[in-house]
Amino acid sequence: MKLYWVKTNWLIKKLFRNYKWDVSNNEKKVYLTFDDGPIPEATSWVLEELLKYNAKATFFCIGDNIQKHPELFQKIKKAGHSVGNHTYNHLNGWNTPTKTYLENIKRCEDEIYPKDSISLLKKLFRPPYGKIKLSQSRALRSLGYEIVMWDVLSADFDTEITNEKCLDNVLSNIKPGSIVVFHDSIKGFKNLEYALPKTLEYLKANDFTCEVL
Repeated sequence: MKLYWVKTNWLIKKLFRNYKWDVSNNEKKVYLTFDDGPIPEATSWVLEELLKYNAKATFFCIGDNIQKHPELFQKIKKAGHSVGNHTYNHLNGWNTPTKTYLENIKRCEDEIYPKDSISLLKKLFRPPYGKIKLSQSRALRSLGYEIVMWDVLSADFDTEITNEKCLDNVLSNIKPGSIVVFHDSIKGFKNLEYALPKTLEYLKANDFTCEVL
């Protein structure tokens, strides 16, 4: 049995207030995010679904996948979505020496950001598995990164839950300002394929807008 919070506890947000967990607003704006891409089998479909609802999102990309699928990465950006760093090899920060971790993030950064304009761009980072050491966090923030966590976890990656449970994880917890995690990965696609369209339908019917971070 996997242990994780679908709805991030307020105490966790308070204890780790240097991280972005949500974006408070009174305008019914929410922030859909997708981790682990770009993957042709999943990311292309996600882009089509978002386009149907005129929804924008933020994609936290793995550097190795960007290197393998550069055209798909460019398609994400051209569609008006924002992108963030998710390490080059999906590293678990708790199990990785800080120097190695930072080097891996820099390698992903080199795939994401144009060399001549990186200083002008907002740099976003999400740690794989949500696991990052304080030393890693401090170093990244000193380099200009904003560390983005989440308010609502769909758990689409969990192959032991049903499609309906994945959807309920989102719809039972989403509110204005929520940052929601999905995964444009092969592992999560079965749940994502069911939950994402219904999430977008719900948001549209209830006058929410989906924005980039």
